[in-house]
Amino acid sequence: MAIERIYLDWNATAPLMAAARDAMLDALAMPGNPSSVHAEGRAARAVIEKARRAVATLVGAEAAHVTFTASATEAANQVLSPVYRMGKSRVGLGRLYVSAIEHPAVRAGGRFPKELVTELAVTPAGLIDLDALTSTLAGHDASEGLPVVAVMLVNNETGIIQPIREVSAIVKKLGGLLVVDAVQAAGRIPLSIADVGADFMILSAHKLGGPKGVGALVSKGETFMPEPLVRGGGQEKGHRAGTENLPAIAGFGAAAERMSADLLNRNAGIAALRDRAEAGMLSTAPETVIYGRSEARVGNTSFFHLPGLKAETGQIAFDLEGLALSAGAACSSGKVGASHVLTAMGEDAATGALRLSIGPDTTESDIDRFLGAFVKIAARRKPAGQAA
Repeated sequence: MAIERIYLDWNATAPLMAAARDAMLDALAMPGNPSSVHAEGRAARAVIEKARRAVATLVGAEAAHVTFTASATEAANQVLSPVYRMGKSRVGLGRLYVSAIEHPAVRAGGRFPKELVTELAVTPAGLIDLDALTSTLAGHDASEGLPVVAVMLVNNETGIIQPIREVSAIVKKLGGLLVVDAVQAAGRIPLSIADVGADFMILSAHKLGGPKGVGALVSKGETFMPEPLVRGGGQEKGHRAGTENLPAIAGFGAAAERMSADLLNRNAGIAALRDRAEAGMLSTAPETVIYGRSEARVGNTSFFHLPGLKAETGQIAFDLEGLALSAGAACSSGKVGASHVLTAMGEDAATGALRLSIGPDTTESDIDRFLGAFVKIAARRKPAGQAA
């Protein structure tokens, strides 16, 4: 008999929620192009604008400041540009500064040449080093143009919440532009682009329970925007050409609307399940290392290392037990390697770590299944220093 599968990898992709699926099916049946002026086109446009309002509400932004893209990666490539426009004027930006724990989509630097990308240090606790940020930006050559700083609000591996308001205060004081990757934060903590102090925010639908293949770039205003990455027609106010992916955008909007509702109560319950899992792991194997446990984290994520067990071996072992976990960021198909996040924190990343990430559909029974598998896997591992 087949083992019942338990999905514990929500940070990679959240399962598509029913409301998003229903919205997508309805949109698939609509024949109109959102740019057409006839009734069918206007109906399609209304779906997009409803979704735009829902996404804006999720992050405390204006609907007019939401640009839909094909993914968060595309949004990152759009906003991380050395050339912006203010009206008809072109404005050159001097250098990009990214933290050492960013997602590969941001660490790649977007459209900035590699020689104009500087990495920012983090502390051993996995937090942006504010002193290093201050000294680095203080040394920026203003004659090159404005500095751009890109920082994630919630780390996708550890779940650690970054001191983003302090980061923003430093960036603004030193005349920079702040881009915040909010992919893992949206729907998990209360968000407001103004309170965060971001100039731009990057979002992804499939981390929320929406479909894959759609993201958004949210801006503080409309007057200062990066040059378009995808050129052509005038869709998305000229910021992103191409006929909009109506079903995907509809699903994004439905997921955003659902995740905005009852956010605090829902996530408190999720955090209680995560804490149950961590307490069980430490009870079974007190030597288990849980990264970021002493810092503020989102409630759905646990990034842990069991001495004597390689991440890849552990991932396969849990998979054979019917449990889907990951070994960190899901950015390359089939790739399990050393965590750049752990390396940046000064940890030994050679054997890696495993990430448990859960969501609204996770149950106590799921956590019990995980802990049962953890007991068996912990008992089979080799002694420390002889990692399996």
